[in-house]
This record gives sequence, C-alpha cells and structure tokens, in this order.
Amino acid sequence: MRQALRGFFIPVRNSPMKMITACTMDCPDSCSLQVTLDTGGEVTLRGNPAHPFTAGFTCKKIRQHIRRLRSPDRILHPLLREGTGWRTVSWEEALALCAEKIQIYRKEPGAILHIQSDGAKGVLKQAGKRFFAELGATRVRGSLCDAAGYMAYVHTFGSRAGNTAHDILNAKRVVNWGKDLSRSSVHLAALVRKARKGGAKVLTISPGGDGNESFSDDMIRIRPGTDRFLAAAVARRLIERGIPEPVWNGIKNGETFRDLVMNRSEAELAEVCGVRRKDIDTVFSFYGPESPVATIAGAGLQRYKHGGENVRFINAVALLSGNIGRSGGGSYFHLHSMGNFNLDWVRVPDRKPPRSFFKPTLGPEILSADDPPVRMIWVNGGNFINQGPDCHQNIRAFEKAEFVVVADAFMTDTAERADLVLPAALMLEQEDIVASFLHDYVQYIPAVLDPPGAARTDYRMVSELGRRLDPPVLLPEPDECFRMSLETPLLDTDLAELREKGSVKARHPEIAYEGMRFDHADGKARLPNILSGEPPPPPEYPLRLLTLVRREAIHSQILPEDQTMPPTVRVAPECPALAVVDRQKDVYLVSLIGRMKVTLDILPGLHPGAVLYRRGDWMKLGGGANQLIEARLTDIGGGAAYYEQYVRLENG
Repeated sequence: MRQALRGFFIPVRNSPMKMITACTMDCPDSCSLQVTLDTGGEVTLRGNPAHPFTAGFTCKKIRQHIRRLRSPDRILHPLLREGTGWRTVSWEEALALCAEKIQIYRKEPGAILHIQSDGAKGVLKQAGKRFFAELGATRVRGSLCDAAGYMAYVHTFGSRAGNTAHDILNAKRVVNWGKDLSRSSVHLAALVRKARKGGAKVLTISPGGDGNESFSDDMIRIRPGTDRFLAAAVARRLIERGIPEPVWNGIKNGETFRDLVMNRSEAELAEVCGVRRKDIDTVFSFYGPESPVATIAGAGLQRYKHGGENVRFINAVALLSGNIGRSGGGSYFHLHSMGNFNLDWVRVPDRKPPRSFFKPTLGPEILSADDPPVRMIWVNGGNFINQGPDCHQNIRAFEKAEFVVVADAFMTDTAERADLVLPAALMLEQEDIVASFLHDYVQYIPAVLDPPGAARTDYRMVSELGRRLDPPVLLPEPDECFRMSLETPLLDTDLAELREKGSVKARHPEIAYEGMRFDHADGKARLPNILSGEPPPPPEYPLRLLTLVRREAIHSQILPEDQTMPPTVRVAPECPALAVVDRQKDVYLVSLIGRMKVTLDILPGLHPGAVLYRRGDWMKLGGGANQLIEARLTDIGGGAAYYEQYVRLENG
C-alpha cells in the first residue's frame, strides 16, 4: 500500500487511512470513491459522500473489485507461449522480443494491428493509441458498445450533448426506452426514483424481462428491435395534434418527415412492433401537455441492424413534443466520455491516416486483409475474442497473425490466443484522469495500491517498448499527458489543482440546445428520412437473442469462480419453444453459426419472441454468447448489431 501519495491519504493514529480516487470502469457513472485502509491492512471501497454526483454510494461491481485485485487467477509475470504451454519470462525478454518483432513489421506498418478497448477508461490509456499511431499501425474504429446510438444524436442534433443528469428531477414525466435501471447506472436509477417520489410518472418501453418494474408507473412490452415503429406512430399523433411553430421552425426536413410517418397507417406501425392501440395511447399521453418529459434511450435498442434509426425516431418524438432544449426535458443517452479533454496530443500531425478496420467485423477484415496482411496484433484494454461477434472467426483471424501480444490481468479467451501475455495493472493500481459519459465531473485517480508481482500499466509497457526501437517512439511523460489533456476551454483547472481537489466540473450548459438552437451548421435539427422495414424471424430460428447486461459484473470482467456453467438462458412462459423442448434433457442454444449447451429457465414478462442471455461469461469455461452471433454492422456509427441475431432452442 502506498502510505503517502500527494497528500490524499489522511493518516490518524490508530485509525483507518482514507483516500479519494475514482472508478475507471466502462460505466457512465464514473463514481468518486473513498478507499479506506484499516489498521489491519484491509482495503474497502465506498462511494465518496462528499462528491456532488456520487453522493456516497456505488454499485455491486465496485464492491467486488477488491476480490478481483486479489484473485489467485491474476497474471503476475510476462508469459511466452511454448508449444501448448507457457513459460514465465522477464520484462527484459518480453520487451526485447516485442521490439524485435516491431522492427521487422514497421517497414510495412499496416501489418501491425492495434486493438484497444475500454476495459479501463482514462487519459493515460490513450498513450497506446499515440504509440501505434506513430508507428503507422492499422487501427480499429466503430464500437462494440454504443456507436449507433451516439451517431443518432449527432445526426439529429449535430452533437451528443444532453441536459445535466440532475435536471431529470425537473421532469413531470419520464419515458424510459429500454434502459435496465436495476442493472446499469445506479445514479441515473436513483435520480429516476427521486423524480418519482417528487411526483413524476415513469413509463418503460422494452421487450421486458428486465428489472424496471419498481422504477415504473406503466410498462409496454415491445417486439425487440422495433422501437422506431412505435415512435413513428407517436410522432404521427403529434403531427396530427399540431407541432408548435418554434419547434417546427427548428427542424430542417420537417415536411419530409411528416410525409414519411403519415404515409404509414397507425395500425400498420403497431402491428410491426407488436403493440396495441392503447399502448400508443399511453406513450402519446406521456408526451402530452403534462410536460416537461425526459426521455432515456437505452443502449440495447441501438444494437440492432437499424439501431441508429430506432434512436433517431425516439429523438424525433422528444423533439416534436417540445421537450428538447428545456429544463425537465431532454434526451439522455451517452455523452462523449473523453469529450471534456483535449486529446490533440494523441494524434500524430501531418501523417496520412492509417488503415482502419471496424471493430464489429474485425475478424473477417483481418482474414481478408492482404495489402498488407496482418502479421502482428497488440491487444490491450479488452477481451476481444470473447466480446466481439463471431468468436470463432476472431480466433481464426488471430491464428493467422504471426505474433500476438495481449496485455491483461487474467487468462481470458483473448489471452489464451496470444503468443505473449503481459500482466496489466488494474483500477486502483495506476494513476490517471477520468471523465464520465453521464455527468460533467473530471476526476483525478491516484495510484492507491502497488500492482502485484511484475504487473505494469499499459502506459509503462509501450513507453519502455518505444525507447527500445530504432528510431525510438518516445511518448510524453504522464504528467505532460495530463497537462495537455486539461488544456481545454471546458475546464478551468490545472493538474496541481485537480490533484488537490480530486474532481472539477466541466463547463457545459445545464440545458442542451436551449432555444431550439442545435449544433448543425445551420442551427436546425434533422429528423430521419427513412423508416426501414422489419422482416419476420426466419422460420428455422424464431427467437431473437438478447445478450443483456449483468448486475454484478461489467462486460467479461467476471472472476472464473463466479461463472456458472452451462449458462442460463431465459424465455417467456408463453414462448413457443417450450412446446418443442424438453427441459429435463440437455438443451442447446443454436444459431446459423454455432450451438452451445445451456440451462433453460422461465422469465415472466419477457417478450415471447426473445431469449435472454446475461452476457460476459467465457468460452473457455463453457459460455460466450458471441460465438453464436454473426458479425454485422449497425446502420450508422460502425456499431455491433448483436441483437439482430436469431436463434432456436433444441434438445440433443
């Protein structure tokens, strides 16, 4: 334990020592954390009670993080593959080997592929991108998470700004399109609860099977992936009622949108999304005169082929009902998690943009690349084999490469496919600065604990590697990275002050797009100009696979002992598959590209055309839902259309 670091520990004789840091998980809340070291050396984590947003509480994922830090399964030393096993090597040998390979491949730098994900967020994590950009390596673009959704906001409003999170307390109505408030973003969930206690009514629209009952006054179950049709039906009603002139004048293509929705009957729209007329009545009434109305867009509804379109139609309803640009209204999705920083230092000026592959289709792009072929892969910050669609194709892509390096703390499905595994430091073991994609606070993260064994930060790995190259690739020192990142008009602070205070608030308007002034060049919003069809499920694969978030873990950051196999999948009591599957026999979840043994359970309230899988478990242990999911892109943003996958359940 670091007993004194920049004054953050508060030692009191015979009393616990306390320190303030922040969470770097891929979660919107970015909690400020109070770390306590008691007199017996035990470490505990809790929400910082003095932080204006965290307000003293955090989620279950944080409370379990100490177990993750101390897991006996952590990788403590570099591991080099030898045949079917591993040999422990020194950092000297590991970095010398990496430098040797890069010296060979950098003559044709596109042959090097860098895959970085957001297993941990922060400014210093961006240094790896700078390192590989200096080399001219192939990079990844798009997202496995939220790209279609955030690009939907950019297409509609010109940016992805939002009302401050606490402004939802000024809403009289809240319409939650698909966010599971019981499992994600505990602080947004707390704000919704507080709004309800203050008299706001909450409507949830989702395929069901989530934990939103206790957050909702009313719920509508919708066919998965068809939210745009329900939103179109409500928009149709709003247009019939009449759009206020200031709202209509703030839209560039209003007439085109009006023709689009008025040319489809309400009955037709309702049939596609599987709702009743009274459900349309309910949504319309929520966006009625009793405003303001806050809209929440869940990440799940943008993980379909037409996911961006789903979000754009929802935003059209929020806009046409007069609830954008006002207190208590707004549309909440994900802010730009790095948007409060100046990351110009990450980019290499006067350099031709390197080749790039989309993350969701990375496996097939690696396999088809020939100018040049991918010969070296470096992975950090993620378990890509497990988390990307079509895992087995991803494995084949990795096997095609000559040299694969994975920086991780555990022997994940991705690390298993490496030639060299480098032990990575985790949250609490490294210094950084982090922002949020829900609130406006930027927070300093001191290194609270020493990494175990020979584990190192990603920054230290690539900075030391860069010095071994000829010519070298020299990265700015950490403090310089921090200082440059803080040099932005959005922040009125410097590194010394941030270290002293722990957090500062970025400068953003409390209300986004106030006065109906949007961030397109002409100041006007754009509504969707197409409503794509939704075909029925293929007869041989009648169920939509929804791989939804867990409460106790994020992505695949699950300790091996916490994974129960076979994985449990859930269907509605009225699901047609129950008529043909014997639950007393072995049950398999089957798609066009794979099958896996599962345990089948019943979940009342879930749409009968869906099968629910709590994602993140590992293939090597018998899980890994993404081995069943084909690699597809969303309509915009280069996102992963995970929920476009249809499956069936069968015995034998």
